[in-house]
Amino acid sequence: MSGGLDGAGGALGPRPGDLTPASGGAGDLGGAVLVSGGSSGLGAAVVAAITNSGGRPLVLDRQPPRTPAQWLRCDLADTRAAEAATRELAEQAGGLAGVVTAAGIDVPGRLGEVPAETWERVVTVDLLATAAVIRAALPYLERSHGTVVTVASTLGVKAVGDATAYCAAKFGVVGFTRALAAELAGAVGVTLLVPGGMRTAFFDERDPQYRPGEDAALNEPAHVAEAVLFALRQPPGCAIREIVVCADRETSYP
Repeated sequence: MSGGLDGAGGALGPRPGDLTPASGGAGDLGGAVLVSGGSSGLGAAVVAAITNSGGRPLVLDRQPPRTPAQWLRCDLADTRAAEAATRELAEQAGGLAGVVTAAGIDVPGRLGEVPAETWERVVTVDLLATAAVIRAALPYLERSHGTVVTVASTLGVKAVGDATAYCAAKFGVVGFTRALAAELAGAVGVTLLVPGGMRTAFFDERDPQYRPGEDAALNEPAHVAEAVLFALRQPPGCAIREIVVCADRETSYP
C-alpha cells in the first residue's frame, strides 16, 4: 500500500482547489490534506473522497495515485525520507490542513517463519512511518490548527495468531495516537480510525490460507473514507477522538 523513495515525484493532472463552502466551519477542509499510502486501498478511497469534496489531496506512495493529485514517490520504510517528503509536499502546497496516515502492509505468518527483515518492515511502515510523517507535518498542522487521522485496525485492539508484526504495529498506532491526542490537545485535532477488513488489494499477495473467504464480511473502503472526511471536517475545538468502522458482521471486533 505504500512505497519506494527515489526522490522522484510530481503532479498528475490538475490540482484541485481547497474546499470553501459558503457556510465554512465544519464543512471546510481548510486546505491541503496529505495522505500516506494514497495510491491504493483505503488511502486511494480517501484521496478520491477529498477530491470529490472539492479538497486538495497530497499523496506519498511508491506508485502514482489513481485520482489526479500532487504526489511524491516515497518508500515509507525509510522514515527519514518519509519526513523529508512530507515537508517537501507541505512546502509545495503552502501548508497542511490535515494528514491521514493510511499506508499499511502485512505479511502474515508465524513469528519463527517470517524473515526478520520482512517482520521489521511491517512494523516500520505501519507504525514508525506513521510517527515520522506526523512528526514532519506537525509545524504545518499547528499553524493551521489542522487534524491528524491515524489508521489502526481492529487487529490493533484484538490480537490473533500469525500476525505478530501487524498486531504489534497496529496496537502501537492505537497507543501512539491516544498519547498524541493528549499531547496536542487544543492545538491539533487527533483522530484514531479503527477499520475492519475492507474490499481492497491488501489481501491479494497473501498465501491462500491468510486470504478472506468468499463469504467474508468486508467493508467498502469508500464507506470508511467518509468517516475520515467527517473527522477532518470538525471545526477547531471539536475532535472526533476514535472511530471504529467495520462491516456489521466483522469477526475481529469487538
